[in-house]
Amino acid sequence: MADLYGLPIQGAEFHTACGGNTHPDGEACVTLARIGPDAWAMGDSKRPDAEPLRFTTAELNEAGVDPARFGLSA
Repeated sequence: MADLYGLPIQGAEFHTACGGNTHPDGEACVTLARIGPDAWAMGDSKRPDAEPLRFTTAELNEAGVDPARFGLSA
């Protein structure tokens, strides 16, 4: 796998999924975008200016993150 952080994310379409937990700032949500055939970028909706973390499909699976929850297919 290529360097995930070397892949461009400009123009990536991020989709949001919310977990239902709430805190004083509102509901906690995560954003996910496909940035390559086996590469994903995951961000925090509460910190849209923060650099998204990058994962392979296998890493998302190991963490229990299903792209279908975001309306995406792996």
